[in-house]
Amino acid sequence: MKKELDEEKQNRKFARAGKRKKIAKAVGLSIATLLTAFISVIFLTPIVLTITNSFMSASEMASNYGAIFATTANGGRKFVSELVNLKFLPDMVSFSQYGTVLLRSPEYLLKFWNSMILVVPIMIFQLLVAAIASYGFYRYKGKVRGFIFFAYIILMLMPYQVTLVPNYLVSDWLKILDTYWAIWLPGIFSPFSVYLITKYMNRIPISCIEAAQIDGAGELQIFFRICLPLCKGIIMSTAILVFIDYWNMVEQPLILLTDTEKYPLSVYLSKINSGEVSLAFAVATIYMIPTLLVFLYGEEYLVEGITYQGGVKA
Repeated sequence: MKKELDEEKQNRKFARAGKRKKIAKAVGLSIATLLTAFISVIFLTPIVLTITNSFMSASEMASNYGAIFATTANGGRKFVSELVNLKFLPDMVSFSQYGTVLLRSPEYLLKFWNSMILVVPIMIFQLLVAAIASYGFYRYKGKVRGFIFFAYIILMLMPYQVTLVPNYLVSDWLKILDTYWAIWLPGIFSPFSVYLITKYMNRIPISCIEAAQIDGAGELQIFFRICLPLCKGIIMSTAILVFIDYWNMVEQPLILLTDTEKYPLSVYLSKINSGEVSLAFAVATIYMIPTLLVFLYGEEYLVEGITYQGGVKA
C-alpha cells in the first residue's frame, strides 16, 4: 500500500513538472513571437512609410516634412526644433509623383536602366566565373589550391573601399575609366561568389563523382549534369545577394565614372534636391521594386542554399 502511494506521489510530481515545462515553453514561445513581431515592425516601418508617403501630394509632403528638408540662406540645413509629423496614410491619394517620374521626367527612368545595365551583367558573369572556379577548387586538391583559396578569402574580407584605389589605377591603365567596364570587371571577378559556391560544392559526396567517372562521364558532363544541378540553391542564393549588393552600390560609380549620365539610380537618389522632395519617395519606391521581386522569387532557393547540409536529394 505504501509503495503504491509513493508511486502515485511520484507520478503527480512528474505530471506537475511536465505541466511547468509546457507552461514555460509556451511563455518562452510567446515572448519570442512578440519580440520577433516587434523587430519586424521596426524594420518594416521605413519601407511602409516610404511606399505610403509616395502617394502624398507635394503640398501635403511639404506640410509634414518641410522642416526636415528646409535650408538656410547659405544652403545649410536648419535645426529641427519640433517633432516631425510622420503620416502613414495620405489625406488624399495622389499619383502625380509617379506621373512625373515615369512620364514627364525621363531622367529617373534613365538612371533606373543604368542600374540594370550595371548590375545584371555583373550578376550573370560573376556567377558564371564563380561556378567554374568553384568546380576547380572542388575537383583539384593540393597546396597550390589551398593557397589560392586562402587568397580568395583574404580578398573577400577586405572592404571595397580598401581596393578602390587599386581598381582605379588598374582601370586607368586599361583605359576603361568612365566606361561601364570599370564597374563590370571588378564585379565579375569578385571573390564573394567563389567562396560561397566552393564551400557549398565541397559538400557534394565524392562518391557521386566517382560513380559518374565509372560510367564514362568527362569533366564537362560532371560539371553540368551533377555539380550545377546540386548547387542550384546556392547559385540562386548568391545571385540574390550579389544583385542586392550591386544594386545599392554608390562608391564605384562616384569614383570610376565621371559622366553623370551613366550614374545608377542609387547615386541619383542622394542627389535629389530639396525642390523635388515629393518625388523622392516615389523614386525610392520604384527603386525597391526589383530587389523585392528578386527576393520574393528566390526566397525558397535562398533558404535552401543557407540550410543545406550536404548529401544528394532523392
